[in-house]
Amino acid sequence: MKQNMIAPLATTDLYDEYGDKLRVCDIQMANFGGHKAFAGQITTIHCHLDNGLVKATLNSPGKGRILVVDGEGDLHTALCGDMIAGAAVKNGWAGVVINGAIRDSATIRGLALGMKALGTTPRKSAKDSVGETDVELNFGGITWRPGDILHADMDGIVLLPKE
Repeated sequence: MKQNMIAPLATTDLYDEYGDKLRVCDIQMANFGGHKAFAGQITTIHCHLDNGLVKATLNSPGKGRILVVDGEGDLHTALCGDMIAGAAVKNGWAGVVINGAIRDSATIRGLALGMKALGTTPRKSAKDSVGETDVELNFGGITWRPGDILHADMDGIVLLPKE
């Protein structure tokens, strides 16, 4: 499962190399996973207060990819918990970035997974699979397109320019 993993590069070094061509997420997300630096090709989900699509996606082969979820910045319910994050590790995902909340953060910190999110809540979300997959997302001052290459570390999240 690790054959498609991309080695993470320091976001500051990438900025020094690409300058304003690099898309830098303006949102200050917290690190929750066991991996503080991670990189990979992204796939996307747009959903609100419903993690059915997140669960289904992370229970499929990740092939070293990163799931980017736009939960519209809502912290009312968690879009990922320890069981879904555990499935992501088992299925070869490199990381998850959530514009929203997670739960079970103490357990997720021990997983071999990159995880960034806005914050935490104990509340579960709906499981109706309402939302969209593999769509362009717009948050954090940038556009996130399926297939983009993401690098994340303690300094932030960046998307490489298309060359």
